[in-house]
Amino acid sequence: MAEEVLITPPGKITSHLTSSLLAVAFLTSFGSSMLYGYNLAVVNSPAVYIKDFYNRTSVSRNGTGLDGEALTLMYSLTVSVFAIGGLLGSLMVGMLVTRFGRKGTVVNSTVLVFIAGSLMGFSRICGSPEMVIFGRFVTGIHSGISLSVVPMYLGEIAPKNLRGFLGLVPSLFICAGVFSAQILGLHEILGKEEHWPLFLSLMVIPTFIQLMLLPWFPESPRYLLIEKHNVHATIIALKWYRAKCNIQSEIEEMQEEQRSLSSVETVSVWRLILDPLVRWQLLSVVVINIGMQLSGIDALWFYTNDIFKNAGIPDPEIQYTTVGTGAIEIIAGLIGCFTIEKLGRRPLIIGGFLVMGFCCAGITLSLVLQVHLPFMRYVSVGCVVGIIAGFCIGPAGVPFLITAELFKQSHRPAAYTVGGSLNWISNFTVGFVFPFLQMSAGSYCYLVFCCVCLAVAAFVFFVIPETKNKTFVEISQMFASKEAVPETQGLGHPDQLKLRKMNGYGTLENGSLEFDSSSSVP
Repeated sequence: MAEEVLITPPGKITSHLTSSLLAVAFLTSFGSSMLYGYNLAVVNSPAVYIKDFYNRTSVSRNGTGLDGEALTLMYSLTVSVFAIGGLLGSLMVGMLVTRFGRKGTVVNSTVLVFIAGSLMGFSRICGSPEMVIFGRFVTGIHSGISLSVVPMYLGEIAPKNLRGFLGLVPSLFICAGVFSAQILGLHEILGKEEHWPLFLSLMVIPTFIQLMLLPWFPESPRYLLIEKHNVHATIIALKWYRAKCNIQSEIEEMQEEQRSLSSVETVSVWRLILDPLVRWQLLSVVVINIGMQLSGIDALWFYTNDIFKNAGIPDPEIQYTTVGTGAIEIIAGLIGCFTIEKLGRRPLIIGGFLVMGFCCAGITLSLVLQVHLPFMRYVSVGCVVGIIAGFCIGPAGVPFLITAELFKQSHRPAAYTVGGSLNWISNFTVGFVFPFLQMSAGSYCYLVFCCVCLAVAAFVFFVIPETKNKTFVEISQMFASKEAVPETQGLGHPDQLKLRKMNGYGTLENGSLEFDSSSSVP
């Protein structure tokens, strides 16, 4: 006879931030998301030493050094190959999360970090610039995976009233990664020539801590129930992540989403593109992910030192000015985390892009006028700080959060694949094109970024609704303006929810939950 697990129906459910939720958010973000920010900025301060290593290796191999153009090309490849790896990683997300699960993908992808760290850490000993470039490529693959999977995992384990807060934790750690690279890159710490291989490979430490602790936490309950049909494991996971055991309403909401799906199978990217019911959601993901990168933020992160030098900041002070911008990123990220559940998603992303747009215009104005008005050089630095703050308060994390919220379980992996790949393509394009854009357009190049920011802000204002404190089904129904949305059948009036556990495993009997309203709660 099947064993029965009884769940008492709750009265009023209040979901609190539990230690398990906070621990998973910090572990996944610390060991995965933070590495993305770290690797964006880590090649900034040791650029001179890396170029010198490339040149000396060429002399030892060929008897002659590299000319300036070849050296710049190799360094640009070192910077940009990270984005190529990220694109490849993002294209693998749908397959990985379906096969290994959300947490399983995060854990299994850590092997890439150890490979990349070893390659870059031993590159100078082996006299191999190729190891640096390939190491950057491999760590890019890891970042491409984690940049999509971590927000997906956190979005699925979070209750709806905490989804925004937990969804922005990864972006806060991305800012922390940039800040860590800026601090460690100071000449007094790891900014000396002999330390740059260690500086590049130091990222293995957070990942090692994550690998030791994260496997002890459960998989996403939504993945376990909707995709794996494992009710027993779902109940255990929910008990881990919730302060109280009143989990019936969450089970019901997952079941409602499952019934609303035409198929519980994960759809492909091609099917996602052809599905007319998610056309506006898909367009929204495309716009905000492309806009996130074409806003110019990566141009600032990759070439911060050059921007400050052009603004007239003395060379010895540039590294400290850069560290100061990193502190602003952390503060802005904290503001975003602690206000998103009160203000909502729209104000943060619209306000962030507006601030970035106006500051990009301000940089152009200040750089043009600083020839005649010397104090304008400080205005340009202030505008750089404004762009970074505006980005970290909303556009840095909200696009990944919204990607999780706009789609149901079957479409979510494909949506992250589309959004992530466009994000990385745009990242690579900006990193590679910006130096040439700066040479050809001079101070006016930032007007391009200004137009992009203002256009994305307008799109979000007119198209994307507020998703705060709504279930995934409710959000999908908000977009279904023309097609009739089938009413999901209610779960009845269950006095008692009875989940059958077959042979000790949480497998659904006849593919559904059995509700028994005739029996009383013991």
